[in-house]
Amino acid sequence: MFDEWHRERFIRKTLRRLSQQRVVGILQPGNVWVIEKSIDEGDKVVAALHTCNLRGWVEVLTNAVPRYKLTPEGKLPQDFRISDVAPMYKLTEAGWNVIHRSHEWVVATFVVATAALIATILGIFLTALIK
Repeated sequence: MFDEWHRERFIRKTLRRLSQQRVVGILQPGNVWVIEKSIDEGDKVVAALHTCNLRGWVEVLTNAVPRYKLTPEGKLPQDFRISDVAPMYKLTEAGWNVIHRSHEWVVATFVVATAALIATILGIFLTALIK
């Protein structure tokens, strides 16, 4: 049970990290995007992104995007050697709703509204009995 909860939390955390990526520049020639706060894709992260894709929270924007790694000093490599290729994901509306926990707010609002309706009906019924 704990392992399942931990995995779900990691999937949502990966989704949140994906939403924080941003393009900070475009290198020429070749229109190479420089992405800030990119996600390091290990096996767990790839599995989490595929799970998000399966649930409809993300979709593949484009496939086989070349990726480059910075040097240990944080600079661009001289030869622009491709380190690997991977898909680029974008969040769907459902993914944003998961990040902002919209579903939980809707359920909580429904519970409060139902409790208020029951209290109102009981109040009207008890007032009628007293008179």
